[in-house]
Order: sequence, then C-alpha cells, then structure tokens
Amino acid sequence: MQEQYLYLGNEEVFNGQYMLAVFKVVPYGDITLEDVATEIAAESSSGSNLKVGTLTSYSKTCDARVYKVDHDNNLVYIAYPWLIFDRGGNVQNILTFIAGNVFGMAELKECKLLDVWFPSQMLDQYDGPSVTLDDMRDYLKNYDRPVLGTIIKPKIGLTSTEYAEVCYDFWAGGGDFVKNDEPQADQTFSPFEKMVVSVREAMDRAEDATGHTKVHSFNVSAADFDTMIRRAEYISNVMKPGSYAFLVDGITSGWTAVQTIRRHFPHVFLHYHRAGHGAFTRAENPIGYSVLVLSKFARLAGASGIHTGTAGIGKMAGDATDDITAAHGILKLKSHGHYFDQVWSEIPETDSDVVAEIKKEEELWNSGAHGIAMSRAKGIDTTLERKMSWRVISKTAPIISGGLNPVLLPKFLDTIGTIDFITTMGGGVHSHPQGTKAGATAVVQAYEAWKSQVSLEDYAKDHPELEEAIKFYNKHGIQAHRIDNSAVYHNENAI
Repeated sequence: MQEQYLYLGNEEVFNGQYMLAVFKVVPYGDITLEDVATEIAAESSSGSNLKVGTLTSYSKTCDARVYKVDHDNNLVYIAYPWLIFDRGGNVQNILTFIAGNVFGMAELKECKLLDVWFPSQMLDQYDGPSVTLDDMRDYLKNYDRPVLGTIIKPKIGLTSTEYAEVCYDFWAGGGDFVKNDEPQADQTFSPFEKMVVSVREAMDRAEDATGHTKVHSFNVSAADFDTMIRRAEYISNVMKPGSYAFLVDGITSGWTAVQTIRRHFPHVFLHYHRAGHGAFTRAENPIGYSVLVLSKFARLAGASGIHTGTAGIGKMAGDATDDITAAHGILKLKSHGHYFDQVWSEIPETDSDVVAEIKKEEELWNSGAHGIAMSRAKGIDTTLERKMSWRVISKTAPIISGGLNPVLLPKFLDTIGTIDFITTMGGGVHSHPQGTKAGATAVVQAYEAWKSQVSLEDYAKDHPELEEAIKFYNKHGIQAHRIDNSAVYHNENAI
C-alpha cells in the first residue's frame, strides 16, 4: 500500500480543487481494495509502483487521493487535483492520467471507470460546445420533434452522385439530417470533394422540392490534422452556413482531432462518432469506462453531439440505465450520473442565476416539455438560458443510431424521455420496400403517431408508408435478443 495516497473520509476533496472519479475495481488474489486503490491513485497521478526518493513538497500536492472505498460493491473513489492537467483545456491529457496506464496494471482483474465529476472551477478551463442542437433547430425551423436523420447505406461503395441521390430521396421524404457513415472518407469510387459538391446540389433540389432547409454531416477525419482542416475548409466554401456539420471519428482519430476541429471551426456543429467505443464501454467489459464517462468528456471537449446508444432497443449492445443516463447527462444543466450529480456551470451551483435556471429546467422536464425545443415550440420564454450561455458548458446532443426503424421509434421515445436528440437510422430507412423516400416518410409518420398518442397501427390506416413499414419491420427489423446489464451501475448521489 502507498499510504501517501490514502485519505479515507477526507472532506477537502469537495473544495473545488479536485476532479472526482469512481472506479469498479476487482484485484487479483488477496490484494485488498485499499492496497490496489492507492496503486491506481499513484499510477494515475504523480507516482509509480514504488515510493520514490525524488519527491518534493510540491510534488506531493499533485497526488490523487483515495477518499472512499466501498467493499460491498468493489468501488473506489479517487480525487484528482485538476491543476495537474494540461492547462490548455486538453481532454486527451486528463484521460491519459485517469484512463491510461491504470488499465494495464497487473494487480487488476477489473478496472472500470464508471463516473466522473467536474467542479465549476475546472469547467471554466474547457471549451464545451460552441454550436448546439438548438442552433441546428433554428436553422431547420424544427422545434417540435427530434431531428430525424439517416446514414446512407450501403455504407461504402456508392459513387458521389449515387450517394447524393440517396440523400435527396431521404430529404424529399421529409427527413432533416444526413450523415456520412463513419468509414466514408476520400475513396476512389467517391472522391471527397466531388461528394461534397454532389451533396450540395442534392440539398438544393430537396430544399426547392420541400420548402425546408436540410443538414448534412461530413466525415472530416483523416490521416493528419492538415488534411482534416483542408477538408473542413472545402466544405465551408461549398455549403451554406448552417447546412453542414463536421463528423470526427473521436475514438479512432483521437481527442486531439476532436478538439482541433472544435477550435478551428467554432461556427460548425461538431459531430462526435464513437466507432470503437464498445471495446471499453460495454457493461460486461471488465476494463475501460462507461458510456456516461465518454459522453461527459465529449461535452467537456466541445462536441455538439455524440452517439449515446439506443438503450438496448436497436441492434447494438446497451441498456437503458447507461445509455439514457448518458443522454440526459449531456443534455441538462444539472444531470444525475451513476454516482455524481453534475452541474455544468462555470460559476458555483449556489449562484442565484444557476439555481433559477436549474429550477426552470426541472419544471420543463417534469411538465413533459422535454427541454428547450418543446418549450420554444410552446412559446415558453427561454431567454434566461440564452443569457446563461457564457457561464455554462453548453449542452451536447445525443445522436441515436444502430438498428432503429419506424416501428421501434415510439418505444425509444418513451425510453429516452425527451425529443432533444438526432436520429440517424440507416437500414431502418433504406430497406423500406418502397424505397428511401418512403422510408423517410414512414419515420416522420411514426413520430406523428407517437406525438398524437395514437398507435402505429391506427395511424397507418391512412398513411401507406407507415403501414408498409409496420409489415416489413415487424417481420425483419425487431431486435429479439437483449442482455440486461442494468444492474452494473447505480446512482447513490455520492456528492
């Protein structure tokens, strides 16, 4: 045991100078939780596996502190002095500390970072989103439903022109938002710049046909930052302001890529795709961190939206507890995590303006208004929230993809408890027997049925696209097998 890191019961960790984290830890053999907890604290802050003779009085202030150990649930609570992190607002640096070497420690059979908490003093150092779902809604003039989107399928192999034509069909069918699939880049069969021009032409046609603005999310991930920036600049020159987002494959290209785009293009919606996350976020994985942790750091880094999962309703692994907690955790000013309540304010949560804003937010959610979108649609004044924007870390939109279709949409809406999200159905649109345009229309109709509190079957009686979708997806599209992992996490409101 490295006793210098053990501070059980210490109250100083709540003084605003520490970022808090909770890990689920299972050591090998007879090692006690206290022993392994101090090793984790040392490895993830100032120390090593052995006490060193090069300590200074100041270096000791950089120690992480183990302030609580829960033997019944194998939980270890560690406080990190946030001044040890790169003062440039660098999320990559934080995760290098707390989710880096610790996962390779030989003593650990399990080590899962379940939740984190940021004090307001620390939040003041980080970017947060500069463009939000509210801004996209303003551009789309869409305030009373989710932003309904798609991923073009097949995910790879269409020419630039073929790709754009599928975009047009979706938009013409009533959809709002189209995204590149995450592997799409600058392939020979679909050169990047030609694809961008083709999408602009398809968007213009769709807007003329429908009378509504549309949005496309382009994957700018690349081998180097210079290429990413060149691609982003090209898009900015071709597309209309507000009509495009920049997608970054945040796991495979890295946090630095995410923050590079955030800082170079603060006027653009930053779309964080999390391809690869399942290797460490799945609840049954013993090593890694949770969807909530990933989503919180995406908000801290400045992502306008991040994929948060379908709560076990689509094709991907996931459970309602983790996915919905993550979605609400990045949407709200005050959110309830697995173990911590987070207030995303850069000023103390006791400030009267923050208290008033939290109260208003709770009232809106409890009334069924589900946030700023529905509140603005109902004519409720949201001026205070807008005025608060310089004092809070702006919200990040949940982006929902992975096996959803029109038949599953109402169930997901009931589960997530808000309309403040972006759907990106792929196969659930393009496999519609009548084609992509009808698939998009069926998605819109499924939402209209849910909003009207009418069953899909009744609504479909005079909506043929939805009727065909029900027949098809009830036969082919429902995910039958689910694993319940909901017992892995729980919220005990530790602070």
